[in-house]
Amino acid sequence: MAYDEAMAGRVRKLLSGRPDVTEKKMMGGLCFMVKGRMCCSVSGRGGLLIRVGAEAYPSMLSEPHVGPMGVGQRTMRGFVRVAPEGYRTETGLKKWIKRGLDFVATMPSKQPARKGNKSETSKRARTG
Repeated sequence: MAYDEAMAGRVRKLLSGRPDVTEKKMMGGLCFMVKGRMCCSVSGRGGLLIRVGAEAYPSMLSEPHVGPMGVGQRTMRGFVRVAPEGYRTETGLKKWIKRGLDFVATMPSKQPARKGNKSETSKRARTG
């Protein structure tokens, strides 16, 4: 199932003022990465995935329209799935995106992966 393009547009608009946001298709949806870390995702299975962290996870599950995020048989602690009723309004969407941004702000920036062949890197280290 493809993710909801209109919903992706709403999230994109909210994050548009940030220079540290990138988009990446993964996990069956469109993920919004902030500082190289997953912040939220418009899911292909419906709903919005929000990264809230392991500490906030239990309390977030008690909120209306929120459930655990599952990948296969695993439950991803630290991520919640918000049903469309939870972000139908702009206020609701802003609240959830802010929660994802607030958690990602506590994490160090992820360094981009180094490009190049590992054997070339090792060879340079031995000869250099």
